[in-house]
Amino acid sequence: MTPEFQAYPHVPRVYPPGKPAGAGTQHVPVLIVGGGPVGLATALGLARHGVRSVLVEADDGVCTGSRAICISRRSLEIIERLGALDGFLAKGLPWAGGRSFYRDEEVLHFSMPQDAHQKLPPMVNLAQYHIEQFLLDAAERHAELIDIRWQTKVTAVEQRGSGAGLTLATPDETYNIDTDWLVAADGGRSAVREALGLKLQGTSYEGRYVIVDIHLKSSRPTERLAYFDPPSNPGSTVLVHKQPDDIWRIDYQLRDDEDAQAAVLIENVAPRVDSLLAMMGETAPWHPVWITIYKANALTLEKYRHGRVLFAGDAAHLVPIFGVRGANSGIDDADNLAWKLAHVVQGKSSAALLDSYCDERVFAAHENLRHGSKSTEFMAPPTFAFELMRTAVLGLAGKHPQVRSLINPRQTSAIAYARSPLNAADTDEFLAGPAPGSVLPECPLALLDHGTRTARHMTDLVNLGQGGFVGLYFSDDGAVPAELAAVPGVTMLAVARQPLQAAGLCAWDHTGQLFSLFGARHGSFYLVRPDGHVLGRWHEAAAAHVRQALATILTREAA
Repeated sequence: MTPEFQAYPHVPRVYPPGKPAGAGTQHVPVLIVGGGPVGLATALGLARHGVRSVLVEADDGVCTGSRAICISRRSLEIIERLGALDGFLAKGLPWAGGRSFYRDEEVLHFSMPQDAHQKLPPMVNLAQYHIEQFLLDAAERHAELIDIRWQTKVTAVEQRGSGAGLTLATPDETYNIDTDWLVAADGGRSAVREALGLKLQGTSYEGRYVIVDIHLKSSRPTERLAYFDPPSNPGSTVLVHKQPDDIWRIDYQLRDDEDAQAAVLIENVAPRVDSLLAMMGETAPWHPVWITIYKANALTLEKYRHGRVLFAGDAAHLVPIFGVRGANSGIDDADNLAWKLAHVVQGKSSAALLDSYCDERVFAAHENLRHGSKSTEFMAPPTFAFELMRTAVLGLAGKHPQVRSLINPRQTSAIAYARSPLNAADTDEFLAGPAPGSVLPECPLALLDHGTRTARHMTDLVNLGQGGFVGLYFSDDGAVPAELAAVPGVTMLAVARQPLQAAGLCAWDHTGQLFSLFGARHGSFYLVRPDGHVLGRWHEAAAAHVRQALATILTREAA
């Protein structure tokens, strides 16, 4: 008997069309097109700096269907800064590894980096409708700074030297809006990108995958499961992810001779799902909630800044799903863009700062595409030669551990901007620690606030900057030199072995690991950007070093 479709447990709220305030052409400092994870994260990042934005979304609420499902540790760190972490951790299913099978043999059991230093899990499974809802809940707490207009489509875009003019249409009316800065976060079919005549460049792969979400009660642990040429679906590759609410995401590859339209019919999907579940030993009844088809793309714009228009997320790049880099790279885009755009809007920096957004995130996109393409070529071999290589690797992996790394799906990780124009070049030799452009490593610490001790982590210290720069002065006794403490625009914190002379806030290295993790000694100093990337580091920092590093960013010259 063919199972009947049922709805997802989560039913999105429907929002009425957005209403413009007043008659005539409006003007806003920042207009964000797209109310998905990237658009909402950008709006929240701007609000964290006190910058108002208007966000327009063509749909009438958060998404439905199966889209992004995995959120990385790096994204969770960003989401915490945006004030939305609690929902992600309460609802999401954490996982730290997975298994790959060739036919009926396990050929890989991998684990992602996870140790006692970490505050957050390596990965959390959470459907995109939940991701959007939790970000939206946070955005609604900033209603004075974030104006969300639903059922509002972009029908025209006009670039200008001082911004952009857009025509927006709702079911009730059409109106015009001018903006100093336009952020295009409107997905893979970006209306803004189309209006500007811009094209994504790269590779579109021929392999096709059917994506099926099913409801199934199971006690199986949460991990990434990959089946190559399984008995249930010979010649295919199948991926399985457990999600909250007893939802399971199943991706299986179609053969070249299969018709795509017929492949998504439930009468053709159900036998394959039945066969897969029987192979896995899952005997509980199931029903489908979503079926669609997917092709992998490895595409990007050459530039993400076009005058006063800035692209982020899928509007800027399309990354294969293998390695979960899609939504995660978009959230990283938003984190990078928001603080820089806020600095420009508030007159703290020139518009040239936004060129570094383009430099850093285009570099990150190429890194993500490089890894995603390798995974895609293994998951869905584009040629006979790739297929021959994959068959050989899978056949050997069971008995030869040295080849198993070739099966590893290369999950997303934080990207270091090693060549960023913002980096202060190393002038001192560090034997360990994050180089300029890298994110801070995680480690537990004790935060002392006038004698009150709380258990915290290194990445929490970025939040103490309230959206600004943070200076970490490694000190034997908790004291910070007066000249460093007086540098404007930087929240200074001592990282102390023994906080005997700490004044105000101080991070205590109570585990004895922070100094070695950062390659630090008494007097070492790290300057950290609002997005948690290191701007510069010195063993004997002078206030002049810090001011010079900040001057690269805090310049008001016209651009």
